[in-house]
Amino acid sequence: MRRPVALITLAAFGYAFLYLPILTLVAYSFNESDRVMIWQGFSTRWYASLLQDEQILGAAWLSLKIAVINATVATALGLMAGYVMVRFGRFRTRALFSAMLAAPLVVPEVITGLSLLMLFIALQSAIGWPGARGMTTITLAHITFSTAYVAVVVQSRLAQLDPAMEEAAMDLGARPWRTFFLVTVPLLAPALVAGWLLAFTLSLDDLVIASFVSGPGASTLPMVIFSKVRLGLSPEINALATLLIAAVIIGVAVAMAIAARRAASGPRPGP
Repeated sequence: MRRPVALITLAAFGYAFLYLPILTLVAYSFNESDRVMIWQGFSTRWYASLLQDEQILGAAWLSLKIAVINATVATALGLMAGYVMVRFGRFRTRALFSAMLAAPLVVPEVITGLSLLMLFIALQSAIGWPGARGMTTITLAHITFSTAYVAVVVQSRLAQLDPAMEEAAMDLGARPWRTFFLVTVPLLAPALVAGWLLAFTLSLDDLVIASFVSGPGASTLPMVIFSKVRLGLSPEINALATLLIAAVIIGVAVAMAIAARRAASGPRPGP
């Protein structure tokens, strides 16, 4: 049965709308010209220039540090929050706890950033901490909303697990904390990895909240890119975006290869 021509055409236009701008950006990152959209020949000068840009390199390093710390702490907190929601059943403040956990998912980023800014200003006036807004305040702000996303991932995975495995471990003499770390956490490993990667990506991509809680000398990579784009498009930004796209493609390819290898080495049905 032949597929309708209109459906294929519509799909082609859809994919072109999504990916043609990305391919154009990658192509013009190798442009010799100082002007973004005027092609004057192939060159890698902007990649060399990018590697010498201390502002971008410093912002990238700061963003990576914040993203790693945020993802690690948010995964630990999200694990505990998701475990409480699934395994603790009904408790007196469950509705309030659930609402507070879901609030960062629905509250606009502008409101979240403004409220966190007011919180840090109030704390600085009351106890003198934080002394200045920078990496610490950005990391705390990112943990605030990343924990909610990790908790949702962990909660959905934990709800599918059979609690009989944990009960069996405790029946065999394992204490609750030992059961949690040796049985529950390994079973939740895929969800924890997914939550960590999600929190890492959200932190690395955030612009709005970081703009509210950052201070002088603490600009993340999205903030630097946004400030440069406001002054006019630069071929260096095309080169930076191309490197980020390449990193994403490599990461996805590695993840797909690992998943395919696990599927191939899995148990096979007998004859």
